[in-house]
Amino acid sequence: MKQRTGMTRPLIVSLIPLTCAMSDSVAANLSALPVMAGHGSLSTDGTPSGIPAGMLSNGPPGTTNQTVPHLTPDATLGDLLDNPAFTGFASRLLPWDGRNYDRGMKLSQMGSLLPWHSAVDRAAMTSALNRMIDDSNAGLQVFHDIYSTAEKRADPAKSNTGLFFYRGQPGAPFALIAPGGGFVYVGSVHEGFPYAREISSAGYNAFVLKYRTGLGGHAATLDMAAALGFILRHAADLGVSQQDYSLWGSSAGARMAASIGSHGPVRFGGDDAAPPAAVIMAYTAHADTGTSEPPAFVIVGEHDGISPPASMEQRAAVLRRMGTEVEYHLIPAAGHGFGPGIGTKAEGWLEDAIDFWKRQISIRFDRSAPN
Repeated sequence: MKQRTGMTRPLIVSLIPLTCAMSDSVAANLSALPVMAGHGSLSTDGTPSGIPAGMLSNGPPGTTNQTVPHLTPDATLGDLLDNPAFTGFASRLLPWDGRNYDRGMKLSQMGSLLPWHSAVDRAAMTSALNRMIDDSNAGLQVFHDIYSTAEKRADPAKSNTGLFFYRGQPGAPFALIAPGGGFVYVGSVHEGFPYAREISSAGYNAFVLKYRTGLGGHAATLDMAAALGFILRHAADLGVSQQDYSLWGSSAGARMAASIGSHGPVRFGGDDAAPPAAVIMAYTAHADTGTSEPPAFVIVGEHDGISPPASMEQRAAVLRRMGTEVEYHLIPAAGHGFGPGIGTKAEGWLEDAIDFWKRQISIRFDRSAPN
């Protein structure tokens, strides 16, 4: 068990080389491909549109990108919802579906919309949102639907789903992130976008899942399985590796990530896929396991009254008895829902989790290398 005693490294990490953990062909592509390379854009059904991937406007067909200024913590929810960079999906940035938001509320007050979260850092939140604005200004697509028009017509709740894409190095592995919110809201602004910004800054690709709420954990996990299948099917167009992906989740999202890690996406209606290289679980009481388990990074606050440390310690012990590598962190003086942990003793844990994932990639690569 690792216990933090104080704030550690800064949140943003430098770009790391990934070639040691990939095949020679992928490694060559990392140095040869431009950041904005693509193989044709995706429609919801995977039909190429003839526009280079990553070069799409996020607005309706026929629109052109415009330079959009950054948001500040003093910007309002109205500013966010009306921002041209988020046209067509702005409401899915926010935690609650179907809520009549106070458009005058400042972004710095967003923590009040996240009742089961703590240590919501306005700078981390706005910086992560601005990263998407920067990508949109560069002509890059930052949001993808995971369900087809027909699927959303058959189940309108699926219209409240999708993936936010933070690019790392082309051809690098990806992380799929499920924020928490007790399956009634999705705390992407705290447990999704800041994570993805950190992961992409480390050179990896990252996707933040907006899943259905109000329907319980099973429906949300179905969405995560569908999202994983979408990414793997369209990996070439998205510019990500199909190998060595990781599943990340916080609170309710960690239950989703762990469930797919334990049982695979097919059980939840998804496509067949290799197990993840790592599952990153933040503060959840989840006991279910499969017959084999992927390596797990586990973190919880000492004073978490929703997901007590004892429950996470028990899971870590069970996984270790199965022969699974586990890295467990207990954060002194922290409660539930600390997200990136800015200003708490958890600060820096995202970097530790990325390092854990990178280590699993290296282990797999070493084992697959010829003698």
